[in-house]
Amino acid sequence: MAMETLTRDVPSSMHHHNNSSVSNMKHSYVQLSKTCLDEDAQINKKLPKELLLRIFSYLDVVSLCRCAQVSRSWNVLALDGSNWQKIDLFDFQTDVEGPVIENISHRCGGFLRQISLRGCQSVGDGSLKTLAQCCNYIEYINLNGCKRITDSTSQSLSQYCKKLLSLDIGSCSMVTDLSLKAISDGCPNLTSVNISWCDGITENGVEALAHGCPKLKSFISKGCTRMTTRAISCLAQHCVKLELINLHGCNNIEDEAVIKLANNCNSLKYICFANCSLLTDNCLVALSEQCYQLNTLEVAGCSQFTDIGFLALSKTCHLLEKMDLEECVFITDSTLFHLAMGCPRLEYLSLSHCELITDEGIRHLSTSACASEHLAVLELDNCPLITDASLDHLINCHNLQRIMLYDCQLITRNGIKRLRTHSPNINVHAYFAPVTPPPSTGNSRQHYCRCCAIL
Repeated sequence: MAMETLTRDVPSSMHHHNNSSVSNMKHSYVQLSKTCLDEDAQINKKLPKELLLRIFSYLDVVSLCRCAQVSRSWNVLALDGSNWQKIDLFDFQTDVEGPVIENISHRCGGFLRQISLRGCQSVGDGSLKTLAQCCNYIEYINLNGCKRITDSTSQSLSQYCKKLLSLDIGSCSMVTDLSLKAISDGCPNLTSVNISWCDGITENGVEALAHGCPKLKSFISKGCTRMTTRAISCLAQHCVKLELINLHGCNNIEDEAVIKLANNCNSLKYICFANCSLLTDNCLVALSEQCYQLNTLEVAGCSQFTDIGFLALSKTCHLLEKMDLEECVFITDSTLFHLAMGCPRLEYLSLSHCELITDEGIRHLSTSACASEHLAVLELDNCPLITDASLDHLINCHNLQRIMLYDCQLITRNGIKRLRTHSPNINVHAYFAPVTPPPSTGNSRQHYCRCCAIL
């Protein structure tokens, strides 16, 4: 009976799941089943069902399914809805189909709070409507990569799941503005949304979302090329509690939108404007004047930024820990001088393709408070003016764990060896052009390594 119940709830391919933790526990479950197959086993007599339920509540999906095969009583306990408040099928099985989701929905009912179906491409609107109807108290749902779902799913969530806090519909290519309009109408408590790579969503959907979900704290729209300054300005006006915004690749965004974000959303901690090539120093200055809690700034590919913008940031944003400045081609050593002075918590810094950076800038960085205590990752790929002198300066960075030096033509093996002598645990990634082979003599042929060297 236990096996039959389990099979109804989970597709047969689960039994071939190649999970190392499952294989490690398999022997234990076999031994346990011998002990507990008898309904009068000591563990069932000694421990009340409430305590067994409590123990089961700590198990993952695979472990619960294994326990359900031990005995009739354990089957009932393991499949009790109270044990299925959080479900993540990504590490378990992403080829599940609709009936499995429907079985889970009926069993979990009002207990289910979080479910991740990311990558489950066979799941469609019908099974998710059942989920919404049965699991009215769901707060977190991840549908990233569920390419079969349409606006109908969001409409179901809007109708039945009024307590929804987080929705991820990234890479759901059939979703349009109607989804955000539905969510804005029915889920006023939403705090997090991811619409990355949803080509069907425009400024109209985002404006509807902003009006209906004023509690929004996280907005992610990577690769949404139809995102506009007007949409982000509306978001800034109505969602003043924003802490995280990711506009990676939204290359139509202009300074006006960022300035409104800075003026209205003073709690911003994480900002990604990577490849928003229209932005200028004006937006960095605005952030420096209002967003003092900024922790992460990713602006790779923002080629109009200069030392002026980063000087402003360094004067007020002292909590910065991660900065990605790759391809900010106009910044010079002056930026590093000011970051060294004003950002003592800096842990990650990317300066790849910042071709004006020299050894002097690295020297300033290496003598800063962040270098001696926090700096863990430094990326200097394609910085042609960096020499071995920079590596000598970095000896003072006692917490440095990784440094990237691809295509730094003035870096030598000897310089890297000196650095590793002082910091033997550091990972240095460098590239050295292959040696030009000498003229071949006879049939002998010398082989040369043409791959990257991780030293």
